[in-house]
Amino acid sequence: MLTRRLIVCLDMKGGRVVKGVQFEGLRDVGDPVELARRYEAEGADEITFLDISASAEERQTLWDVVQRTAERLFIPLTVGGGVRTVDDVGRALRAGADKVSINSAAVTSPELLTACAERFGAQCVVASIDARREADGWRVYTRGGRTPTELEAVAWARECVKRGAGEILLTSIDRDGARSGYELELTRAVAEAVDVPVIASGGAGNAEHVRAALTEGRADAALVAGILHDGLTTVGAIKTLLHGSGLRIRSVA
Repeated sequence: MLTRRLIVCLDMKGGRVVKGVQFEGLRDVGDPVELARRYEAEGADEITFLDISASAEERQTLWDVVQRTAERLFIPLTVGGGVRTVDDVGRALRAGADKVSINSAAVTSPELLTACAERFGAQCVVASIDARREADGWRVYTRGGRTPTELEAVAWARECVKRGAGEILLTSIDRDGARSGYELELTRAVAEAVDVPVIASGGAGNAEHVRAALTEGRADAALVAGILHDGLTTVGAIKTLLHGSGLRIRSVA
């Protein structure tokens, strides 16, 4: 069994880390470089930066933050938000990212996933999927969860992997920031449908929710954010519970 991962997500706007509920009501929670270093010291397995603004100015800020963070970070760093072209992916990797998350642009141009995988390797291509529950399943949304598509989340995840994605970052819009637990049915459905790692995102309220995502949801990794930013728990506390549940997890240094 692969070692499960605990990933800390830092949503960024204007060079600062922000957090909201269902992608709205954003509030400032700190400096991204300092927060990344802190969570690494606490035992996070990876850090994910998501730039929630698509403007060129915001992306320039993001590349600068990525470079400053990568110079001081020793765990993998994933970057996403406003990534539209192969050149954008190359820019992120040159700035120091280990992986790049692609969302809206992959829906518009699925061939982008293939082009990036062929140039840089599938291991650094992450297909980010934002989904909302509907009567017949889960609909994929783009542009920060604002624009509905005709895509069904599980089928789209399969297509992303077929196109070259080496990992799926799966976010439940309904659960985002609600702290009521991950969308386990969606997570499990996607995890069973693809043969690449699936990261559960959206809904972590406590360590038990993380455990459920990795066991009942069959995710390979879990993304956490607000509960750490607000001091409701720590990376160490979450990992202690996971280890006690018999999951293979990297020890906190």
